[in-house]
Amino acid sequence: MKSILIIIISIISLSSLTLNNTDPCKKRKKDNEKEIIKSNINGKGYEIELEFTTGKGHNNPSFALWIENMNEEFIQELFVTQAVATGVYRYGDSSTGKWEAGQKMYKATLPYFIHKRSKNAKIPTTEKPIIDAYTGATPQSDFILKSKTDAKINSKFRLILEINQAWDTNNYWHNAKYPNEKEYRNSCQPSLIYAVTIDPNNLMDEYTLNPIGHGHYAGHDGKLYTDISTFTTALNIMKSIKITVK
Repeated sequence: MKSILIIIISIISLSSLTLNNTDPCKKRKKDNEKEIIKSNINGKGYEIELEFTTGKGHNNPSFALWIENMNEEFIQELFVTQAVATGVYRYGDSSTGKWEAGQKMYKATLPYFIHKRSKNAKIPTTEKPIIDAYTGATPQSDFILKSKTDAKINSKFRLILEINQAWDTNNYWHNAKYPNEKEYRNSCQPSLIYAVTIDPNNLMDEYTLNPIGHGHYAGHDGKLYTDISTFTTALNIMKSIKITVK
């Protein structure tokens, strides 16, 4: 009887020790620093740091961050997720039922950025990608992006971020809304566009990117559509985006 009691006590003690050892690990993992991403490290201009906190609607979105002048003319990209930068996306293969990676022309992913960057709206491809200095894999969760402008800018400029998540439906942007638009069905809720104005002669300690509109639902043009009243989960892809400029 004593032997059985000793074994039971030992098992309970071991279980308690295991729990005590794993709980702090979970806490440490939760408290870990955000993923650090660096781009355009050889830039000679301003140091721009973006702190991205994911929201409850986050699910591996594609995005691009760039700067433009106050006439809304493109100056340079700061960071572009790799799928957009190379034209290689993961897609469902109906013949195998598996996810594959291949070159796809997803015009609806980031149409505002694509049209801004190229007057003829050419989507980057594996043959003509956006150079590696400005690109990287899609972050899986919270992250801090550290980038630089190519050169100093002596006048006000704008930081723009366009973000989109595939198959992000809601009651308004549902699968059957535009049945003849294949590009729309890959996106549903269109890309959202965020912006903030930077005055290099009067820098603030911190900036917050705020939504200013969305891109075309099927990527047909590069216009900014300012009504986002029909958006739901897409507005929760991120909880906050904070910017510092030095």
